[in-house]
Amino acid sequence: MKYFLALVLFLQCHFLNAKENIWQGVTFAQFELADQTGEIHSNKDYLGQWFIIYFYPKDKTPGCSIEAQNFADDYSKFKALNVEIIGVSYDDQKSHKEFSDIYDLKFSLLSDTQHTLAKSMKVDAFFPWPHSSRETFLVNPKGIIIKHYQNVAVKTHSSQLLNDLKLILKKTNL
Repeated sequence: MKYFLALVLFLQCHFLNAKENIWQGVTFAQFELADQTGEIHSNKDYLGQWFIIYFYPKDKTPGCSIEAQNFADDYSKFKALNVEIIGVSYDDQKSHKEFSDIYDLKFSLLSDTQHTLAKSMKVDAFFPWPHSSRETFLVNPKGIIIKHYQNVAVKTHSSQLLNDLKLILKKTNL
C-alpha cells in the first residue's frame, strides 16, 4: 500500500508539471468575449503588448475577491511595465459589472458564459459546479504563452507575477 501511494503521488506530480509545461511556447487561443461594459475583446486587441489572462471561478467569492483586489492594487505597476490584465470567468456581464464596481477594477473582466475559452485553455472544471479553474497565463506581445500558473495562491499571485515579469523583461531587454 505504501508503494502504491508513493506511485500515485509521483504520477500526480508528473502530470501536474506536464500540464503546466504544455502551454509554454504555444499561441494563446483565439477569443471574442464581452467585458463588464459590453465591449468585445479579442486576442488580436492585445497583440504588440504583454498581457496576463487569469481565469477565476466566480465573481464576489472570497478567494476571487482577494485576487481581483490585489490585481487592482498593483494595476499601475503592471501598466508601468506595459502589461495588461484580463480576468475571465463564466459570470455574465452584469455580474462582472457589479464585481468590477465593488473593487474599482480598471481592467477587463471577460464573460466566458459558453465556456469556450476555458475549454480551449483546458481550465474548464465541473465540481462542485461548472466553473473555470484558477489558472493564469502570461502572454508575450506576439501572443505566445511564456508562462502558465496552474497553482495560484490568491494572496500572493499578483506580486508573484510582477516579480516574474520583471525578471523576464530584464532577460529579454524590454
